[in-house]
Amino acid sequence: MKRIEFISVAREEFLAEVAYYNSVQAGLGLRFSIAVEKATMLASEFPDIGSASAFGTRRVIVKDFPFSVIYKSFSDHLVIFAVAHQSRRPRYWSSRINELR
Repeated sequence: MKRIEFISVAREEFLAEVAYYNSVQAGLGLRFSIAVEKATMLASEFPDIGSASAFGTRRVIVKDFPFSVIYKSFSDHLVIFAVAHQSRRPRYWSSRINELR
């Protein structure tokens, strides 16, 4: 299993969504958090499992929520660039890829 690293802005958007879901219904933020964790762990164990996406990234769907985890696999770790809503602002996260180039 590869080490998982969220870039700071991806971590912030993830935490914002957890807070949002908690405001909608008690416990929903926790369910979202667990679903994202499972998606990232799956990507960490099987880096090629996600669908190919833009700029050499891959995306794995978050079960039961309209989100994808956008990541790129490196030899010893996985970098998470976004926890992105599937129908809002397509590829808004693409400028984040430049941070590693």
